[in-house]
Amino acid sequence: MRLPATIIWFTIWTVCVAEDCTGPPPRQNTEILSGAWPDQAYPEGTQATYKCRPGYRTLGTIMRACRNGEWVALNPARICRKKPCGHPGDTPFGSFQLVVGDEFEYGAKVVYKCDEGYQMLGDIDFRMCDADGWTNEVPICEVVKCLPVTEPDNGQIISELEPDQEYYFGQVIQFECNSGFKIEGHKQIHCSENGLWSGEKPKCVEISCLSAQVRNGYSISQKNIYKENERFQYKCNPGFEYNERGDAVCTNSGWNPEPSCEEKTCTPPYIPNGAYSPQRIKHRTGDEVTYECKDGFYPATRGNKAKCTSSGWIPAPRCSLKPCDFPEIKHGGLYSEYRYRPYFPVPIGKEYSYYCHENFVSASKSYWGYIRCTKEGWSPEVPCLRKCYNNYVENGRSPDPSHTPYYQDDSIQVNCYPGYSLPNGQNKITCTENGWSPLPKCIRVKTCSKSDIEIENGFLSESDYIYVLNKKTQFKCKPGYLTPDGEMSGSITCLQNGWSNQPTCIKSCDLPVFENAGTKNNRTWFKLNDKLDYECRVGYENKFKSVKDSITCSYNGWSDTPTCYEKECTIPKIEKYVVAVPTKEKYKVGDLLKFSCRPGLKRVGPDSVQCYHFGWSPKVPKCKDQVQSCDQPPDLLNGEVTEAMKQVYGHNEVVEYKCNPRFLLKGPNKIQCVDGEWTTLPICIEEKRTCGSIPELAHGYALAAVPPHHHGHSVDFNCTETYTMIGHRSIACISGTWTQLPECVATDQLKNCKPPNVNINQASQSDKSEFHHNSNISYKCRGKPNLQHSICINGRWDPQPSCTKVEKISCPPPPQIPKAQNMITTVKYDDGEKISILCQENYIPQNSDEIVCKDGKWQSLPRCVEKIACPQPPHINHGTIKSHRSSEERKETAESRPYPHGTKLNYTCEDGFVLSEEGGITCHMGKWSLPPQCVGLPCEPPPSISYGFASQELESYQYGEEVTYDCLEGFGIDGPAFIKCLGKKWSTPPVCIRTDCFNVPTFEGVILIEQKKASYSSGEHVTYKCPRSYQLDGSSIVTCVNGKWIGEPKCKDNSCVNPPIVKNATIISVQMTKYPSGERVRYECNKPFEIFGEIEVMCLNGTWTEPPQCKDSTGKCGSPPPIDNGDITSFPLPVYAPHSSVEYQCQNLYQLQGNRQITCENGEWSKPPKCLNPCIISEEIMEKYNIKFKWRERQKLYSTSGDEVEFVCKNGYRSASLKPFRVMCHDGHLEYPSCKKYNNYG
Repeated sequence: MRLPATIIWFTIWTVCVAEDCTGPPPRQNTEILSGAWPDQAYPEGTQATYKCRPGYRTLGTIMRACRNGEWVALNPARICRKKPCGHPGDTPFGSFQLVVGDEFEYGAKVVYKCDEGYQMLGDIDFRMCDADGWTNEVPICEVVKCLPVTEPDNGQIISELEPDQEYYFGQVIQFECNSGFKIEGHKQIHCSENGLWSGEKPKCVEISCLSAQVRNGYSISQKNIYKENERFQYKCNPGFEYNERGDAVCTNSGWNPEPSCEEKTCTPPYIPNGAYSPQRIKHRTGDEVTYECKDGFYPATRGNKAKCTSSGWIPAPRCSLKPCDFPEIKHGGLYSEYRYRPYFPVPIGKEYSYYCHENFVSASKSYWGYIRCTKEGWSPEVPCLRKCYNNYVENGRSPDPSHTPYYQDDSIQVNCYPGYSLPNGQNKITCTENGWSPLPKCIRVKTCSKSDIEIENGFLSESDYIYVLNKKTQFKCKPGYLTPDGEMSGSITCLQNGWSNQPTCIKSCDLPVFENAGTKNNRTWFKLNDKLDYECRVGYENKFKSVKDSITCSYNGWSDTPTCYEKECTIPKIEKYVVAVPTKEKYKVGDLLKFSCRPGLKRVGPDSVQCYHFGWSPKVPKCKDQVQSCDQPPDLLNGEVTEAMKQVYGHNEVVEYKCNPRFLLKGPNKIQCVDGEWTTLPICIEEKRTCGSIPELAHGYALAAVPPHHHGHSVDFNCTETYTMIGHRSIACISGTWTQLPECVATDQLKNCKPPNVNINQASQSDKSEFHHNSNISYKCRGKPNLQHSICINGRWDPQPSCTKVEKISCPPPPQIPKAQNMITTVKYDDGEKISILCQENYIPQNSDEIVCKDGKWQSLPRCVEKIACPQPPHINHGTIKSHRSSEERKETAESRPYPHGTKLNYTCEDGFVLSEEGGITCHMGKWSLPPQCVGLPCEPPPSISYGFASQELESYQYGEEVTYDCLEGFGIDGPAFIKCLGKKWSTPPVCIRTDCFNVPTFEGVILIEQKKASYSSGEHVTYKCPRSYQLDGSSIVTCVNGKWIGEPKCKDNSCVNPPIVKNATIISVQMTKYPSGERVRYECNKPFEIFGEIEVMCLNGTWTEPPQCKDSTGKCGSPPPIDNGDITSFPLPVYAPHSSVEYQCQNLYQLQGNRQITCENGEWSKPPKCLNPCIISEEIMEKYNIKFKWRERQKLYSTSGDEVEFVCKNGYRSASLKPFRVMCHDGHLEYPSCKKYNNYG
């Protein structure tokens, strides 16, 4: 029984025995362990004592004891703390800053600096708090001093300090020069905070002035340098004047006053009774204003323009009551013209009698009348009117002779016989200054017949059979036919020579409906035999197994329908040992055919092929019982294999290539060993496109990279502190474009990821609610032995954790594209992989040049299309093509030789022009890119001309700008007054020629009525007259215009012969063979007849006035009866013959009532008419009745009898009578309505 008890005791002892502490006691970095501790274990209760390191202290002793196998602090509150050093001490004229630590304790550091204008003695500017207190002494700051300054030559220093004394910071010294000298540099300098003077000591240089450059003027002094008090003289260019005076004095501060020429300007003109435009604050020399005068006022000079000159406004703009010049009466003249002419011009109100030539009458329809000077000029404006007679109409009905004569502007209707018409096709003729227009002659009317028209495949849309001249009619085409303009209808017109044109309707075809096809033709209709090209969509062909074809517009419509059908592949020829699935009769484009070999055989070639629009590709495989291995793969020019090469490669092994930087890989990037031979190598072609500047990365920067950046080159990026990079840290230049930049995100703003929907493998992370950026997780999917990994990137997992099985579908080996470089391979490609193709010479890829593996099939197949040459390059103004060709090539170019696709041409400009942009033009598939333009260069100031000057002169002028020249007084411009900048050169300037005239011209039979002068300025004129019995034909004035006399007055004989014979009368005046104009002849009637009319006739400009009549006096009448506010229109006679008539007219605003014409019958005048009074509506009358006009635009204060006027009550008033508010004026009387004040009580 003792043995079990012993075992129990031993077990208890084992459990309760004390545990030793291993190793020496631990310590903090600020503590030192006292004593030696060499053993590996120390028993329960062992104590350790600690001291603090230098610079640290503690209150009491720090101790640890071994308890239960661990070292335990006996007084945990006791720790070693940094020793304080106290305040480091201030320095006068300075300060310090604590740069290390937060308190003045062990390890702290303060740095001193001196105030502005003080500097530190010594090089040590800091103090450190160490175990023994503050190191170093407190630095001392002393004031900054500047070295003494010596006086400048010919000058002195102005300062209160002694010479050769040091200056303190901030002190200032001033300089002054001796008489005749001036300061060059700073007039005063000060001692700055760095102990240096703020500027260099100035110099005292002799006072002098350089010859001034006078803008808009020129020097007339000959010196280049002037001393003090010397004078500089200058003059101003034409159009400019001195600012103050024409000289300046050289002073200490330069020229006084500053030589300058200001442009001469004119103040705005003051024009009483007129207004001008444009209105400006000031007007420059050469500016013009146009002014208009109020009614009754007219420009005092010829024209209504005034020009600003150095002498002011020329001519002075002024509005005055314009008098009337001598009236040049067309087809007539003034009585006693030679007597009245010297008195012209005459004032308003003057009246003269005048006569009219044969077939012309005055405004009162008489052979004479009165012409009156009014504020609008001479009245009537047309004194002599044409008189027309119409007694006979050829091929028409003659008018009633009693209606003749007719007067100027009268129109009458002409009735032509059937089939005849006036020459203008109208039915009216008008009396004009030159007689009837058109002549009263009816001509046979031209007509067109419907039978004259044959419209094949069309018809006239109107039912008329005969069409008169100028009649237009429409025709229409039958369905399926159009006019040559492509319209369904057209029009033709009946002309003198028949129909305007023979209408045509041609066979047409509308744009057909395309099925799986399209066309590049943008027309909407086509003529007979027109061809229309079309092309099938990719993967489609027409019934002739072609992808391109054309159809023709025929009489029966289109020759065929542009329809394309989806292409199909038949099963290819296959060896008997090859098994192909699936087996079908037809395969659609995109279908796959997969292959395998019978047991024991190996496949040589691809395991699948695809049906394309050009057939199966690649070629079908074979099956062999033995296959060969391959040697090392071939070298690739400008490229290399991506992995280490082996000596021997087995059948179907694959090697991948990549191109060197600056080169682009074309074709499959993988080759395969197939039965001892490698498939076709890809090609590395040089990519000449480079990338531009490295893009900027927000909150990041690029590492050093030297341009140019070629294809394949990469650039690395880093983020700035506190930012983290998301994405690839490098970007690459690919075909001239940079790949996507990474992103720099603020580290404290990085997003966490949610736990993924998978079972995370690590137990420590499986219960996390969020994962920080860059956290890694591992997970296993059910039934999968391998771990999968994902990383949290700024809130998203990469890759996304998923256990869903994603089956990647690979594509068969890529196809051999027609007209592309050989790219035969048997390698399969994964989904998403791309292959870049290279077309054969003289072919380029249409649209993209890449094929993409997607969903197990090759997609987006490009086409290699033949390059199209370009025609002759476009012409640009002022430029030509820069030729690099030989003379033979240039000769061929002149013969319009085409330019191959890709040709680049540059332009060169004529002298004086530059290209708007560099780069030239490029031929792309038959079209040239947009050409640059040749832009004109600016011109220097315009050239000087003799006796003239440019209106303005700038330093330079832009292309196309114009400059106008003026001539000196006495000279005028010959040719255009302006020149134009034509690209670094000016067009030909004008010439100033003398404008004065000399030697007044003489004319046969014409008399000069002025005193001759030695010379005449341009615009001056001289006046001529005719001798007695002669009359001027044309103007009497000859004008000097730019050195030449313009005008040629002529005199024609205006005398009369053979006075008119009056029946029953005798001439009692002395008879002559020739009667001068103005000469009179008197008649006397034979008894028992009495004279009616003027007893005399007068010779007026070669024509006798109306003669009297000698008639039986029985039934004669005296003067017509007068009427109030009216008179007869003709000159009154004392006696009127029986059956004579006169006509009355009323004054302005008076209305004539009754018969305008009265007749002398049986010695009595018929009843005369009456002139009804107008109504005068005054403001006082309307105020009296509390009314106003209803219509603002009809506020007439004067209304003729019969006019209606409408009133309304004034505001605040209402009707107070039953009288209507629309009233009529009757012989000066109006029945006014009335209104009364309106209030709420009625």
